[in-house]
Order: sequence, then C-alpha cells, then structure tokens
Amino acid sequence: QVQLQESGPGLVKPSQTLSLTCTVSDGPITTYRYYWSWIRQPPGKGLEWMGAISGSGSIYYSPSLKTRTSISMDTSKNQFSLQLSSVTPEDTAVFYCVRSPRIIARPSRLSDYNYWGQGTQVTVSS
Repeated sequence: QVQLQESGPGLVKPSQTLSLTCTVSDGPITTYRYYWSWIRQPPGKGLEWMGAISGSGSIYYSPSLKTRTSISMDTSKNQFSLQLSSVTPEDTAVFYCVRSPRIIARPSRLSDYNYWGQGTQVTVSS
C-alpha cells in the first residue's frame, strides 16, 4: 500500500517561501507511469491543482501559479517537494501530495487520485 506523508512548517510569513516535502513509502517515486502532484484547498473553497512531477522527472505547473511554484524530486529519499514563493494570506490552505496515473488538473475530490496524504495545514500570517 503506497503511503504519502506531507511535512513542513505550519506557519509562514507573508512574502516568504512556503516549502513542503512529501515522503512516499512502498514504491519508488521514479515509477514512470505515475504523476506526483501537489494540490491545496483554501478554507471554504474547492481543491486546486498546483503542479506535478512525473516519475521520469518531467514537471508541469498550473498556469495561474507557474511564476511562484517549484516542484522537485529527491530520488535518494523517495521524496518530492513544493516551494511556493511570495506567499500571501490567500495562500493559506490545506496542502496535499497525491499520486495519479495521469495529470488531473481539475480535481473534484481527493478520491480523483489513487493515493493522497493526510494533508497539512499551512497558514500565511505575520
């Protein structure tokens, strides 16, 4: 059973960079047939896909977040990471790392993906 676990600070100050890591267990992250994505859910809003990295290392970003988002992979630790720069209070959300066999850029629910982490709350506040 593949498991995903998000980690990172729960509080980030405005204008700083938010950094999260997803640790994947029970299967190599380099499996070519899967995409590893970051999604978020602001309070009272729906899920928003932020970007993805494939098992082969190809990276895809949401057009609306492309200028502020960076996704990378550390194969030695079986992890992939998210950096979101110049954050504002509007970036406050629960962030999830997920896996899917294709890119799902308009998720309706977490179960649109094969596997997902428990989510981590990140608040942007001074």
